Amino acid sequence: MARADEDVFGAPPKKKIAHEIGENLDTFSADELSERIGLLKAEIERLETARASKEASRAAAAAFFKS
Repeated sequence: MARADEDVFGAPPKKKIAHEIGENLDTFSADELSERIGLLKAEIERLETARASKEASRAAAAAFFKS
């Protein structure tokens, strides 16, 4: 059964998994490390996509103003 606080305020928020560069890794299990690796790989892909988009925009602007 839910606690009285949960009835009023809802369930407590789940802790968001984040990785801090240089964080001590000794306390994480192999599964937790694998999960963080997946998160970081997804973030790298997101960053590379954003960079490619910005580079394409810059190249299009440069081509437009050279005309």
